[in-house]
Amino acid sequence: MKQPLVTASQLARVLQSARRSADLTQADLAIRLGISQSRMSELERHPDTINVDQLLSLVAALGLELIIQKKDAASAASSTVEW
Repeated sequence: MKQPLVTASQLARVLQSARRSADLTQADLAIRLGISQSRMSELERHPDTINVDQLLSLVAALGLELIIQKKDAASAASSTVEW
C-alpha cells in the first residue's frame, strides 16, 4: 500500500498503524531502536521532532520502505503542504 504524506500528523498515523500491525508495543519498538519508550511515544505524538536518521531507523524497524518521488501534475495542483 502506498501512503503519500504531506503533513507530520499523517506520518504519525502511518508509523503508529505500522507498529500496531506488526503487533509491537511502543516499548518493543523502542528496544529495537535503542531508545526509551517515552521517546518512542514522543515520536508518535510529535513526528515533527523526528530527524532523518530516526525516520530511516523507524522505517526499517517496521518493515516499511521510504520512497521519495516527484508528484504528478494533477496531484501537485490539488495538494497543499503544511509546515
